[in-house]
Amino acid sequence: MPVLIAVLCGIAACAVLPALPAATACLGLAAGAAALAACLPSRARPWAALAPAFLLGLGYAAWRADSRMAQQLPADWQQRPIVFVGEVRGLPQPGEYGTRLTMEVERTLTPGVDLPQTVRLTDFRRREWPTGSRWRAEARFKRSRGPANPFGFDVEQWQWSEGVLASGSLGAGERRLEDGRAPLAWVDRARAALVARIERVLGESREAALIAALTVGAQQGVAREDWRLFAATGLTHLISISGLHITMLAGLAAAALAWLARRLPAFGLPPRLLIAGGAFLTAAAYALLAGFSVPTQRTLFMLGVGLAALCLRRGLSPFRIWWLALAVVLLIDPFCVLAPGVWLSFGLVAALMASAIARRRAPGKWRAALAGQWAAGVCTLAPLVWWFGGIPLVSPLANALGIPYVSLLLTPLALAAVLLPLEWPLHGAAWLARGFYWGVERLAQAPVLPLAGTPLPLFLLALLGSAWLIAPRGVPGRGLAALMLLPMLLYRPPPPAEGAFRATMLDVGQGLSVLVQTRSRALLFDTGPGGAERVVLPQLRGLGVRRLDGLMLSHRHSDHDGAAAELAAAMPPGRVWAGQPESLSELGLSGEGCRPGQSWAWDGVRFDVLGPSESVPAKDANARSCILRVAGASHALLLSGDAPEAAERALAGRPDLRLRSTVLAAGHHGSRTATGAAWLAAARPEVVLISAGYLNRYRHPHPSVLRRAEEAGAAVLRTDLDGALTLEFGEGVEWSCWRDSQRRYWRERGDCGEPP
Repeated sequence: MPVLIAVLCGIAACAVLPALPAATACLGLAAGAAALAACLPSRARPWAALAPAFLLGLGYAAWRADSRMAQQLPADWQQRPIVFVGEVRGLPQPGEYGTRLTMEVERTLTPGVDLPQTVRLTDFRRREWPTGSRWRAEARFKRSRGPANPFGFDVEQWQWSEGVLASGSLGAGERRLEDGRAPLAWVDRARAALVARIERVLGESREAALIAALTVGAQQGVAREDWRLFAATGLTHLISISGLHITMLAGLAAAALAWLARRLPAFGLPPRLLIAGGAFLTAAAYALLAGFSVPTQRTLFMLGVGLAALCLRRGLSPFRIWWLALAVVLLIDPFCVLAPGVWLSFGLVAALMASAIARRRAPGKWRAALAGQWAAGVCTLAPLVWWFGGIPLVSPLANALGIPYVSLLLTPLALAAVLLPLEWPLHGAAWLARGFYWGVERLAQAPVLPLAGTPLPLFLLALLGSAWLIAPRGVPGRGLAALMLLPMLLYRPPPPAEGAFRATMLDVGQGLSVLVQTRSRALLFDTGPGGAERVVLPQLRGLGVRRLDGLMLSHRHSDHDGAAAELAAAMPPGRVWAGQPESLSELGLSGEGCRPGQSWAWDGVRFDVLGPSESVPAKDANARSCILRVAGASHALLLSGDAPEAAERALAGRPDLRLRSTVLAAGHHGSRTATGAAWLAAARPEVVLISAGYLNRYRHPHPSVLRRAEEAGAAVLRTDLDGALTLEFGEGVEWSCWRDSQRRYWRERGDCGEPP
């Protein structure tokens, strides 16, 4: 078993390496280490075998990663039209800006390029793309990319683990071909028909959306407001067809088959084989109904190994079965080490086993349930803080009530309702769904404990403390184990010194959001596009911001203030300024307009509002942008929203204004209409920041802006290439780029201001 664990550690280690090792070199070193271990005395061989086992796992993972890297879209083919034949997989998702769908590429018709096997597409024309249909289509692709920030959901990590290597936008001239005849295509069409039946009976209601999510994995119908409710109560995992639901359903099937086996002949089969086989087939059918997604496949593999071990009666301990199941999952899919759900699932199982270990006699059902709930809550605390930030204080109670309600009551009834040709079971399931929402809405009113991003040593210390805390009663010092969790719960990032400040330009895609932190205050300049929970709120919480002392919205464009309403609802700001204050009521906010001459100081750092000019017409949104200069003891930062070059020249021509700034944020995302020569000459920046989306349709930043910055001798940092940018303004200016500081072999990175 130690050798197997070493192999798994090698597989897991590969995923977090900054560069991919050569698979042949790893396997060669493994062979050499194995030969050396064979020459050692027999007593030393078990320990010496760990090194070649680790290298073997590392080499295997590197070989699989090499194969996946070879499928990536060539960089010079990004945003060029490519014709291909593909089949629609899963259920298309209508959205605010178009229909999103997944296609499995059969072949690429454009010479000189091969598309990855799985691609994500957006149809901005909102055409019909039936599930399971085959098409000859044209699209412009780019490599899978997402906002790169220190905290919150990592889109690129998820896409790599799922094997989605390219995304694109569909063009015109599509032609439908004969529908696919593969089994999964038939399953997808059946899933779409079930969703249509649910909506026909229940209408397009939140209850229908919840039932569709729990039965066929169609989560796209669940409203954003409901997802916020689930997140506030820690119940998000219950809405996905996850390992919990599949395992619970398999357990119900096993219990039913055990009851039947005691009363009916089992056709000559041993009861254990009948029960295990029936449970596995039930789990497989549910996974297939959910579209056989990657997470459901992993759960099925894990469940299959456990049931097989029980059937074979090899005398394996529960933890040996656990390790074997993990080995099967990682060998089949070594990229799943990047999926938090895998570790949460296996961690929960391990916690439940650990809570029952070394007991002289089995506890009662209620006592065992409470012990399992305690162990699961303790052992998921550190991972939840590490991956998701805050902890809903009501989460233990919500899960204690929600897990049995959803997994044992709502989900089985909903499955029966969609499979039976009757309408009244669907109405019964909808009644249970309404009861679930009723409870969630009340529990969501409880506060959330926001926690700052935890450094790795404190996270590992908390994991060790969690394992110690649920240890059997005979283990000494269990009461002290809780103290090992306190550093993680109490940690706060060190604040800037008096007179210094920290600026973080968040990677919000095609938009702008900059957080300025002094020793005890925080101001957010713009919020980026809609969905505060997507980027802005996780970053604020992870950076230790408990409250916003100020929110400045440069002007009324959705890429600058789209997340303002959600942000203010979750974290009300102390003061609000806006370039177009008359638009604040549309966002449910109140505040004042940005006016030249406004000035204040926080912790020795001066904030000066330089624009917009009162003579600018209110309808000219870009020209009404707030212009803010933040000055510490030695250095300054200049922010201008989307202010055009005319507004820049007007300010640059005023000798009474101090514009000299070490760092300048390029106006309008690097558009050629801003960051003119006069502005650069007045500010004389050493660093120019550009916030733009990767390969955005506006083609920001413009080459002329990059050329002007280069001629001014400034280093250029870009969120589209470098991810989130952090700058420390003290005696000097030091900066870091998230893509550079968190290098992974599967993540592209920029030069972080270094000359090419």
